Amino acid sequence: MAILSEVDLLRRVPLFSGLSDEAARVIAQSVVKRRVSRNELILKQGARSAALVIFLNGRARVIRSDDAGREVTLALLGAGDHVGEMSLLDDGIHSASVRADTKADVLVIRRSDLAGLLPAQDTLAHAVMRGLVSRLRAADNGIQSLALLDVRGRVIEKLKALAVTVDGAQLIRARVCRQDLAKLVGASREMVSRVMCQLEADGFIRTREDGATQLFEQPEPAAAR
Repeated sequence: MAILSEVDLLRRVPLFSGLSDEAARVIAQSVVKRRVSRNELILKQGARSAALVIFLNGRARVIRSDDAGREVTLALLGAGDHVGEMSLLDDGIHSASVRADTKADVLVIRRSDLAGLLPAQDTLAHAVMRGLVSRLRAADNGIQSLALLDVRGRVIEKLKALAVTVDGAQLIRARVCRQDLAKLVGASREMVSRVMCQLEADGFIRTREDGATQLFEQPEPAAAR
């Protein structure tokens, strides 16, 4: 395919519509166009791949699964949509899988070919973008928890997210407000209070004398409480 036609192809993708002619030509030289099959796994949750994938046509879905194999669909994709940008920016693993619902034509661009167009790592723009990626990853976790976990499971996951490691212990230093926790996990305050009381009775959490909440991977022995 001629470079000019690839530039025109990029221009039809919203992500690249505002690029300068020079930037579009640089990217066009690195674009790989490929056809994906129905049910093909384009990105795999937990894997690493430094590439941006843009859909020219067809349909796909973003799927997140837990350790038990239960799945939740995070998004449906179509022409003009792109995936892989989070790993492209923070070099992390894919937070979800992307599977094609139909045959589709996609453009694939490796990070090394986009390096000159991305903000340098020591810039404010790069720091802001990494911060946004971090929030998106947290949002994916939250959606999975709401869809696949019961209230107890959602509370446990949120407590883990709030905790920090101090001298080998998992601590939430600020007081855990039951009302705020209820809003974060999508449950009533009364239900969250019952779950917190049960977790404490089971030895999974303990309120320390300094007001911090300590978390335990295994139930704390009754004699130590």
